[in-house]
Amino acid sequence: MTGTGTITYVRGDATAPSGKGRKVVAHVCNDLGGWGKGFVLAISRRWPAPEAAYRAWHRERATNGFGLGAVQLVQVDRHLWVANMIGQRGIRTGRSSGPPVRYEAIDAALETLGGHALGLGASVHMPRIGCGLAGGRWEAVEPLVTARLTGRGVPVTVYDHG
Repeated sequence: MTGTGTITYVRGDATAPSGKGRKVVAHVCNDLGGWGKGFVLAISRRWPAPEAAYRAWHRERATNGFGLGAVQLVQVDRHLWVANMIGQRGIRTGRSSGPPVRYEAIDAALETLGGHALGLGASVHMPRIGCGLAGGRWEAVEPLVTARLTGRGVPVTVYDHG
């Protein structure tokens, strides 16, 4: 385990968060309603509710605030929630122009998530959000996590698989 600032980095599975107390597993979703590649598959293998909630949230998006920067908190166990954060515009295709990650949307979602985590008294657990299929760079995401979460007193653990 190594700590950089106040983010703790560990090898492991973010869907099996370590430590005691209330926890939120945070991840980035796209704004198209697509759920089927990347980290979401690990979430769906462990809990069906986050995918079902995300799909319903997208289906009813005209009336519920679904969009870039939005956060949906889904309780999956007594002391465990999954945060579906919309931080990706579309998906990467063969002819896409640049990566689908939207740092400003991740920043807004992390700000909201920080308030939820503080209200719940929860720690936040995540992979390197926005850096897989979304195509982002951790060097750009890490300062957002620090500013919006650890800088406000929310403990964060980042999981590197394997």
